[in-house]
Amino acid sequence: MVAPPDNDVLWARALHFTHNDGSPALSGVSLGVRQGEILAVGGPSGSGKTTLLRCLSGLVPAQRGEVWFNSTPVHTMGPLARERMRRDRFGWIDPVPALVPELNVWENTALPLMLRGTSRRRARTAAQEWLERLDVGELTRRRPHQLRQAERQRVCIARALAPAPTVLFADEPTAPLHRADRAHVLRTLTTAARSHGITVVLATHDAETAALADRTVPLLDGRCVRTVHLPPVQDTEGRAACSLSV
Repeated sequence: MVAPPDNDVLWARALHFTHNDGSPALSGVSLGVRQGEILAVGGPSGSGKTTLLRCLSGLVPAQRGEVWFNSTPVHTMGPLARERMRRDRFGWIDPVPALVPELNVWENTALPLMLRGTSRRRARTAAQEWLERLDVGELTRRRPHQLRQAERQRVCIARALAPAPTVLFADEPTAPLHRADRAHVLRTLTTAARSHGITVVLATHDAETAALADRTVPLLDGRCVRTVHLPPVQDTEGRAACSLSV
């Protein structure tokens, strides 16, 4: 067992995962994610994007292969250790917004901080800051059932960012949002990540979303697809006309 490079906050080697019905989700995926990097995992539905994020975050153990977080072998951790790691070091955004119905907006947003032991007052201040950034600051006292789906998703994004996680896993984070809202939310997400040094692993099938990342790893049928960057094509006046990736 060889430890990953020092500058990789996440590192995976030869990950394999098969669904209960026998269909393969991951077939030997290996990758590294640098500290502070925004990495997009691209590919069509069913390509293994969500499964990869779940294995990297320790939400489910890969059936074969290795996952390392800051040189710690996640693949050897027990369930309680993985749960503690997710609580203290990771953030997660699902494509479908899930909030605690008994809590209001600011309480939902502050919940991860309070679970870490942050005082209620400090947790509320941090929660309010992120709710304001995501344009839902005026909804702090509402319950989830009083929100539109797009508003609930913004609250979920604020909840993931408020604890300033080391790594944020975002699985199609703007799926419930209207197209007009996506750009603003994604800019807020990526700007916050860069300003706070948060590493982001983003699953998306949308090319515009992936374009905001530093790098894209495409998946197809559970395997990494090699990306070829073509040189710019020169037009008749010698100017670079375009460049393509396939």
